[in-house]
Amino acid sequence: MQVVEDEGTKTERGYLVKVPVRWSDMDVYQHINHARMVTLLEEARIPWLFYDARPTVGLRSGCVVADLHVKYQLQLRHEEGPLEVTMFTERVRAVDFTVGYEVRPKGGAPDSKPAIVASTQLVAFDVDTQRLRRLTPEEKAYLLEFAR
Repeated sequence: MQVVEDEGTKTERGYLVKVPVRWSDMDVYQHINHARMVTLLEEARIPWLFYDARPTVGLRSGCVVADLHVKYQLQLRHEEGPLEVTMFTERVRAVDFTVGYEVRPKGGAPDSKPAIVASTQLVAFDVDTQRLRRLTPEEKAYLLEFAR
């Protein structure tokens, strides 16, 4: 896993993380490969949910991906990095939540058309017991701060 450009920032549109693009993230067509884009989304999500979540928020204890959707609207190339990934919550329920993503090239205006829009449904998971768990009130409150 690569270290992100910065730790991330809470903005009025969500949580913004700048993710560097590796040369190996490109494919033969010279744009970022689909499988690598999914990895870049994960690399953006970790600082937000793992490092920046308040100590009372137990998201560090585990989440698993239940569903993923990625829509490519424009191509992204290596030289357009670090990519600016804005994340927000689309839905928060008892045991799961859905993260929305907007990916723009470096310096892309926050209100410009994103090159990529995506969503990931994450399920709260207890790694020790290997079972689903309910989101705590603190976790829900944290996630709802980023609701859009």
